[in-house]
Amino acid sequence: MAELVTFGEAMVRLSPPDFMRLEQTYSLDMKIGGGEYNTAVGAARLGVASAFISRLPKNPLGRMIANKAREHGVDVSQIVWTDGDRAGLYFVEFGAKPRASSVLYDRKDSAISRIAPGMVNWDAVFAGAKLYHVSGITPALSAGAAAATRESLQKAKEHQVTVSVDLNYRSKLWSEAEAQKCMTDLMQYTDILITTEEDTQRVFKIEGSNYEEVAYKLRDRFGFKAVTITLRENPRVLLNNWSAMALYEGKIYTAPNYEVEIVDRVGGGVPRRLADRQRGIRRPAGRGVFRSQTFRAGRPELVHESGSGSPHERRRKFTDC
Repeated sequence: MAELVTFGEAMVRLSPPDFMRLEQTYSLDMKIGGGEYNTAVGAARLGVASAFISRLPKNPLGRMIANKAREHGVDVSQIVWTDGDRAGLYFVEFGAKPRASSVLYDRKDSAISRIAPGMVNWDAVFAGAKLYHVSGITPALSAGAAAATRESLQKAKEHQVTVSVDLNYRSKLWSEAEAQKCMTDLMQYTDILITTEEDTQRVFKIEGSNYEEVAYKLRDRFGFKAVTITLRENPRVLLNNWSAMALYEGKIYTAPNYEVEIVDRVGGGVPRRLADRQRGIRRPAGRGVFRSQTFRAGRPELVHESGSGSPHERRRKFTDC
């Protein structure tokens, strides 16, 4: 029985080795990728019982996608299989300064893009689940995928499952106007929003003088229980600075800034935050450190709050979101 459920597209990722370009290479490394897929796999490897929901073709590529998730302990029993359609592909060229990494998608008419309401047994999926995660990529795939995403969110709320949405705007999939119309509607079912300042401006036309103001505006407009904004600087292709902030119950929590040497850029952020939330883990932290608010059998957790005062004074209890 899965505690964390994710829903979205998983694709076959093909990459030239040794930083070569596609037109140069004689071989391609094959892996599996996708935002919600990566989240389920990452959380499972961190010890959270996770399930991935999608629609896949009943062919070697579809089976490879499901098998790789299963290898990592992800429940794939509720995947919808189809005798037709295809698996999406994407090609990644890893950059080296001054050339940035680039992605070429070949995902048109993929199996998941032809999903529709009624295909997934959401009552079975959400039995015993505590947290549901989906991103803005899934509804961007097609009108049917958008309708299925809305159906899933409605079912999650019926089952009293906390809903996490990563806004994750992709201009290659839909326009800002299309994203705004769809995602604004889906926010009524959302408890936790994960976003960036840039995506917030593009999709919701919300801006502020700083990240904190953006987070408050999001909360005030949509009534979220928590807002998380990831903060990233990319001084070099393989050297990034990562941090995050969160707004919860009127308080701002900030993480330290980490200098990160990139091994694989895809799927680096969400799994750890959701896994911490689900398992009740509190990571070592000092003053002014944000640690993901967490579930543990309905019990409150203790975290450090940014601001002055002793650790005891900065510590406060979180109730379940």
